[in-house]
Amino acid sequence: MQDSPKNLYKKLLGLKGEKIAEKALKKQGYKVLLNNYVTPFGEADLVCEKNGSLFFVEVKTRTSNKFGTPAQAVDYKKQKKYRDIASYYLNSKKLSDVSVSFIVVEVLNDEVNIIADAF
Repeated sequence: MQDSPKNLYKKLLGLKGEKIAEKALKKQGYKVLLNNYVTPFGEADLVCEKNGSLFFVEVKTRTSNKFGTPAQAVDYKKQKKYRDIASYYLNSKKLSDVSVSFIVVEVLNDEVNIIADAF
């Protein structure tokens, strides 16, 4: 079954937001290691590195705050998913003693808000 126009719009909006977020993170000195990192637990939008630390990034793109801020969409379930993704990444790369943090990047009408240590 093909995507509906609404679903296609949401996918394109999400991809646009991820590109904007990636550019903003690079501007702040983050090195993007992976885009759309897929694991058995789900997908992380970006995996970045900066100063020897790893950052797992969730990008939330919206066109309005009608239903709350983009970051408010990152609920407990999404946070748990990201923790599981991070554990999977560390185990698969046999990494220990690495600082890990979670970032939420809000993209609202091309405005970017990077929330470090989001959860």
